[in-house]
Amino acid sequence: MMTAAGRPDFDGWPPLLELRQYALRPGRRDDLIDLFDAEFVESQERLGMGVYGQFRDLDDPDRFVWLRGYPVGSPDQRGEALAAFYGGPVWAEHGKAANATMVDSDDVLLLAPIRDEPFVGDPVHPPVGSAPTDSVYDLTVCLLDRPIERDLLDLVSSDVVPLLGQIAGAPVAAFESTDVPNTFPALPVREDEPVVAWLVRLDDTAAHADYRRRLEASERWQHDVWPRLGPRMRAEPLRLRLSPTGRSRLR
Repeated sequence: MMTAAGRPDFDGWPPLLELRQYALRPGRRDDLIDLFDAEFVESQERLGMGVYGQFRDLDDPDRFVWLRGYPVGSPDQRGEALAAFYGGPVWAEHGKAANATMVDSDDVLLLAPIRDEPFVGDPVHPPVGSAPTDSVYDLTVCLLDRPIERDLLDLVSSDVVPLLGQIAGAPVAAFESTDVPNTFPALPVREDEPVVAWLVRLDDTAAHADYRRRLEASERWQHDVWPRLGPRMRAEPLRLRLSPTGRSRLR
């Protein structure tokens, strides 16, 4: 959804979302975050994209994670918006400095929300220089060994999300990989890799640790839900503890 001013609103998730994970040069993450939050937020949103969240990985000092969305969901419009940004004046001025912080920026998944519902996000970005919050986002990405089927989406929507929300006492957002074409090949994406993923907000690191303990101790998770989900995966799930930057709309 777009506001009257043209920026993406946060009534719910966009129909097409990029999960972007960057491996950075040692000690350069704060340099990238300062540059990103100052120069790459409004400049992308003016072109119709949404910068929904920017994060530090609490367990890897050289990883930066962010979420970029496309409110219309059209692959062609995604390609047009990306071409306008990366061919535009802001990237021309600051792109070299951003790239100098990175080792790899190709770990990108194209996702769609499994459940169409609101999530906790600020309607506007905090100002440049805002302090980060104490919140921690738990991101889980399940790498599947087969294409996504309807029964798996039903399992995530009807069992995984409500149970995790009950354990966390917080909203849970769930996503599936999409097979839409990459209409901006200058930025690679991980194609033909089926995944489901979910994102949980906790108030701080202590609440996050308690959430993980309660999940591991959950009889329903261990003996009902996980036995139906785990055998579908080709590897252990990726689990990240993410701390929002000062300007992230997810706070």
